Amino acid sequence: MRTILLLCVSNTFMTFAWYGHLKYPKLPMKWAILLSWLIALGEYCFQVPANRWGYGEFSAYQLKIIQEVITLVVFSVFAYFYLDAPPRWNYVASFLCVLAAVAFAFHGHS
Repeated sequence: MRTILLLCVSNTFMTFAWYGHLKYPKLPMKWAILLSWLIALGEYCFQVPANRWGYGEFSAYQLKIIQEVITLVVFSVFAYFYLDAPPRWNYVASFLCVLAAVAFAFHGHS
């Protein structure tokens, strides 16, 4: 559970680092890059421990798949509330396909 929690926090930082500047298109590129790098530093402070502690309980492949699902969930909330971008039907369908992939990845995992 701690791995999942740390990955959620990590992804929140990374989503803001990668996409937060989109709300400020007049911000000079050098400042957008600098601020993004500073935010990303926070992401690494949670990502590295999440993977270190989670490896063994989960395989490396499973950690990556968990990471991608969390990324989509965090990004969806971010896009809806921060960027005012509601999801379209094809985005929801795509997300369901990713969840199906997760089911395959964890099939037989005890």
